[in-house]
Amino acid sequence: MPYVNIKITREGATADQKAALIRGVTELLRTTLNKNPATTVVVIDEVETDNWGIGGESVTVRRKRGS
Repeated sequence: MPYVNIKITREGATADQKAALIRGVTELLRTTLNKNPATTVVVIDEVETDNWGIGGESVTVRRKRGS
């Protein structure tokens, strides 16, 4: 039973976009590794940009600065 955890920043991904991610990852596991879609679990965690750090600073700060 594959378990896939996708983490994205919480910035307005729509329900349709998240559904497409779930379908796409499930299909990729089916076609690439012959995994059963019925037992494939995909979880999407949305993280606030204040809680996501890159290079020692939050994404919020980096985006305000423009990098």
